[in-house]
Amino acid sequence: MQKMKYWILWVLMPGLIQSCKKEEIYVYEVNDVTVSQTGAYKPNAKSDNEIISIAYTDLFGATISQADLDDLALAYKSFGDKRMIIDMIILNFLNDPTAQIPTDAEMRSNPDQFIEDTFKKFLVRQPNEFEKWFVKDKIEKNGAITPDLVYYAFMTCNEYRFY
Repeated sequence: MQKMKYWILWVLMPGLIQSCKKEEIYVYEVNDVTVSQTGAYKPNAKSDNEIISIAYTDLFGATISQADLDDLALAYKSFGDKRMIIDMIILNFLNDPTAQIPTDAEMRSNPDQFIEDTFKKFLVRQPNEFEKWFVKDKIEKNGAITPDLVYYAFMTCNEYRFY
């Protein structure tokens, strides 16, 4: 029995010694890279009047009259849910027949140009490749998407509310 204990120790010892080696630590020298998109950082929020007047100018190509701005600003300030009111104002602008919105045929004939123009108009920047692909994919795969729906999506996004 005593011999058997030593024999087991003798057989297991090389495995135990080998498993007690110090683990090698590999260090990869990787430089930190900050990725950003020019024009995408917009730290300043637009005021109530700025949102309304910029939305009007974006859709009609003219400045809003002071009387109309005052009426819309009053409605905007009188409700607690600012998001809902600005959405209603934008929907009202989009439903106006004098709003300058491309036709569905214009959008579908050259979606790349439509997407770039929309980004420049509403977000004041160039779209990155993923954004171009994403919007183009949505337009091409869904026939129910119209230019006014795309405009609505851009005008109600968070980035549109900042400059």
